[in-house]
Amino acid sequence: MKLAKGCISWIYASLIPALILLIISIFLSAPFKSVSFFISFLLFLLTIFFIMFFRDPERKIAKGLVACADGKIREITELKDKEVGKAVNISTFMNVQNVHVNRMPLDGKITSIKHISGIHLPAFKKESDKNERVIIIAETKIGSIKIVQIAGTLARRIVPYIKEADNVKKGERIGIIRLGSRVDVYIPKEKIKKIRIKVGDKIKAGEESLAEINA
Repeated sequence: MKLAKGCISWIYASLIPALILLIISIFLSAPFKSVSFFISFLLFLLTIFFIMFFRDPERKIAKGLVACADGKIREITELKDKEVGKAVNISTFMNVQNVHVNRMPLDGKITSIKHISGIHLPAFKKESDKNERVIIIAETKIGSIKIVQIAGTLARRIVPYIKEADNVKKGERIGIIRLGSRVDVYIPKEKIKKIRIKVGDKIKAGEESLAEINA
């Protein structure tokens, strides 16, 4: 199983203490042996959780404008955005079971990456608009699009894999949000031919087409 870039240290942080405690427990007498073994067992469970959480499977990239994130479509709204103009915002909520590596929705050049500090409310709540986030602006064949990676209650770090001026292919990995979150993508309204998803749909980054576009 392939693991997400930059996350192996999380796995070692639980695996190594688990192994050490397991070895130590062999030489301890009861009841210390039981306590040491139990803590080691919990750390092994945490290691398995991290392995599943930080998995990064290969994906077959779909046609059109593809999903940035695994998860459930939380909201589809039309609005006016200062970077994109008249836009459609498609918001995806990721729970702890989803793959948390995010992907590029279209070929494009990264023109801006901005980190904004904030609070850590549940990402499905409206108030999460005040949460910590990373805002990515990319110039594509349909104009500027915006990707907003939003930290949730458990998420404490958004890790970009890209930088300004990078040319990024559709479906390429752009970063990871560690431990639960949300991703919003803003698309120019006039460039959308047909939206292919609806609120409540469960999607996978890269594999699902969010919209057909007028390129």
